[in-house]
Amino acid sequence: MSPIAPVLERLGAEIARLTARLGEPVDVAALGITDREGQLPLEPPTTRSPNRACRMIRAADGWIALNLARVEDRELIPAWLRRDVAGDPWAAIERGARARACADLIADAVLLGLPAARVGEVRRGGLTAPMLRMAETPRKAPRGELRVLDLSALWAGPLCGAVLAGMGASVVKVESVRRPDPTAVSTPDFFRRLNGRKARLSLDLGAPEGQGSLREAVQGADVLITSARPRAFASLGLSPEAVFAANPGLVWVAVTGYGWTGPGASRVAFGDDAAAAGGLVRWTRAGAPRFLGDALADPVTGLAAAIGGLEGLVGGGGVLVDAAMAPCAAGAAEALGLRAAA
Repeated sequence: MSPIAPVLERLGAEIARLTARLGEPVDVAALGITDREGQLPLEPPTTRSPNRACRMIRAADGWIALNLARVEDRELIPAWLRRDVAGDPWAAIERGARARACADLIADAVLLGLPAARVGEVRRGGLTAPMLRMAETPRKAPRGELRVLDLSALWAGPLCGAVLAGMGASVVKVESVRRPDPTAVSTPDFFRRLNGRKARLSLDLGAPEGQGSLREAVQGADVLITSARPRAFASLGLSPEAVFAANPGLVWVAVTGYGWTGPGASRVAFGDDAAAAGGLVRWTRAGAPRFLGDALADPVTGLAAAIGGLEGLVGGGGVLVDAAMAPCAAGAAEALGLRAAA
C-alpha cells in the first residue's frame, strides 16, 4: 500500500464526484497512474530516494534534498560546490554541503537550475490548487466533448491529462521534437498508462511554424496542461496575457515546483525533492529525515491539478490553476500528520 494512500483516496473521491458531473466518472485507482511499483527498479526509501536519483544531505544548519536525475545536473555540481569534483559527485557533495548553510546551497542551486530544496522548507500548503482569475467573463460550463491540450511531461501533468481522458475528454499530448518526454523510454508501460488514451502531436517548438501551430491549438482548447516554469512560455508567444486574451474561457493547469508567481517561480523541482521541501518525509528519533516513498509529490500534485482543472471547468474557465508540487506535498504531509521539519 502506498504510504500516502489516505491522501490519494481522498483526492480520488473528489475526482470521481467532479468527473461524474462533467462526463464519465473516473476511478483513479483503476487507471494505475499513482505509483510506479513494478515500472522501474525501486529500493526501500532511506536518505536515498527509492529510484536513487535524489538524496538527503546534511548541511551546516539543516538538511537539503538534491536530485540528480538528469545528466546535465551532475555536470553542474562543480559550479554548485565552487570546487573541482573528481570521481563520485555524491561524496564531494556530502563533504562540501556540511560547511555551507542551507540557504546558501539553495540560492546557488536556483541560479544554476538544480532541483534542490531544504527539507521541510514549505510549511504551508494544501491539497487544493489555488486558482488565479485571468479573464473577467467566464463562460458556462462546457457541454459536449472537451478539448484538452497536454504540453506536460514526466508524471504529475500527464496524470492530470490521463484523468481528463478517462472522463471522455479529447486529449492531445503535444511533444517537442527536440525534447520528447523521457518517460516513454525510462518507463514505457507507465508512459502508456499516463498517455495511452491521448492523441499525439509532435511539433518543432524551436521553429516559427511549430510555435504558430501550438498557439492555434491553444486558442481552440478548453483546458491547457503545462509543466514548465513560467518563463518558458513568453518565447513561444504564450504569455498568460496573450493566451487568455485569445481564449478567455480557457482553464490553464500549470504544474510547477513552487508556484506560478513569487520567488519560487524560477525553481526547478521533481517529485522527490519537492516532497522533501513539503515535509512529506519520515523523521527518525534522532531528527534525521528519510524519504517516505517514490516521488510522492508527483501523484499528489497530479490529482490536485486534475481537481483544479475540473473545478475550473465547472466555474466557466478563465482561470490559471496553480498546481505547485512542494505546497501540494506540504498539504499531504499535514493531512497525514507528519511534522514539517525536525
